[in-house]
This record gives sequence, structure tokens and C-alpha cells, in this order.
Amino acid sequence: MKNSLLSTKGLKKVYGKRDTVFEALKGIDIDIESGETVAIIGKSGSGKSTLMHLLALLDKPSKGEIRLNGQNTSKLKNRKLNRLRNKEFGFVFQSFFMNANDSVLNNVILPLKIAGVGRRERKRRAMEALKTVELDDKYKNKAKDLSGGQKQRVCIARAIVNNPKVIFADEPTGNLDSATGDKIEKLLFNLNKEKGITLIVVTHDEELAAKCKRQIRITDGAVVTDKKKGAKK
Repeated sequence: MKNSLLSTKGLKKVYGKRDTVFEALKGIDIDIESGETVAIIGKSGSGKSTLMHLLALLDKPSKGEIRLNGQNTSKLKNRKLNRLRNKEFGFVFQSFFMNANDSVLNNVILPLKIAGVGRRERKRRAMEALKTVELDDKYKNKAKDLSGGQKQRVCIARAIVNNPKVIFADEPTGNLDSATGDKIEKLLFNLNKEKGITLIVVTHDEELAAKCKRQIRITDGAVVTDKKKGAKK
């Protein structure tokens, strides 16, 4: 765990009480190194999205610990946890979670506002991120006027604007046609190669999962396989 970027030990998540108890995660131990491309695979209800929410510090475990750069995140107060998440992580969701009536630029700027970055620097970094996804010419457009693929590229720009160490992508191509989905996948994997951003993809799409160098398969709240390409069996 010492050399891991993100690691878990005995991670459990329980919902409900007494007769309605449901154990969504049953003691997960994983170590994710910086620069990895990781697919968390599983059917609906397997626990894969619960695991992602815990890894991304969007929720707290019932038991166990999550370490980021060796630091036990359970020891952090909410304000520091929120600041850490905003600084270290970027998010790309199947549902875009954009302000439809606001401009593309303002949607991308949001994480920088939260981080307290000055106005001029916010715009510079947001435009740089939009240029990376080839949408800098659309910065004045309202988000609602974009195509699905363009919206997802804006979400990727928003995810990278804070120069995160990790991008979490939850079914990032689920709402897109295959050609557009291929472009989004290529963009995400290029960010991993060119910027060294660790990419964690949550998916039930086996083809997308196969493009990651590591596949962690979740069934009924437990890791059933954890395979790395090129690793000895």
C-alpha cells in the first residue's frame, strides 16, 4: 500500500438496518498505482458504482479504509476531504451533470471556482482544457445546444481543468453512438498516455474494459478477478 496512489483495505459498505441490511461491498482490498488504466467491471447491482463512489471520496465506507497517496482519508474532516477531491480527481459521468442554460466555458470553470482560482487564470485554464478536447471554438455556446458527444467532451474538459491525478469515468460512452463513443474513449486514453492521468473506468461494456491494462471484476460486492495485461498467471 505504501507505493499506491489509491488503495483500500477491508472496504465494506452496508445499507439499511436489521431486517433490511444489504451489504453492497464485502471487504475490498485493491491497490491502484499512478498512471494505470483500470476497468471496474460488473453487472447492474454488483457493487461497481458503490466502489467507485467510495474510491472517489463521494461517499464514506461502513468499515475499512481508503488511502490516497498513503494518507488515510477517513481521518479527514469534510472540508479538507472536499478540497482534496476537487484537487486530485476529475469526473466523467454517463449523465453529463451540466448546467444546460449556462455557457460551455462556465461549465468547465466550475471546479476552478470551487478551488478559489482567480478569474483570469480560471478562463485561461478552462480555454486550455477546451482546446485539448477541440471545443475551444464553442466556449460561448450554451451547453444545451451541444450534441451528446460534444457535451461529453465538455465534461472531460471540466474533469481535467484542475490537472487531476485521477479521472473517474462512469459508463462514459453509455449514452453515445458507437462512432462518438470511440472518439471519447480515444480522448480518455490519450489523456492517460500524454498527461499520465490515472484512468478508472466503471463499466459493463466488455470491449471498453478490454482497452484498459487492468480489469477488476466485481460480483455481489466482492472482487472475483483482478487481471493486469502482461502479468504472469
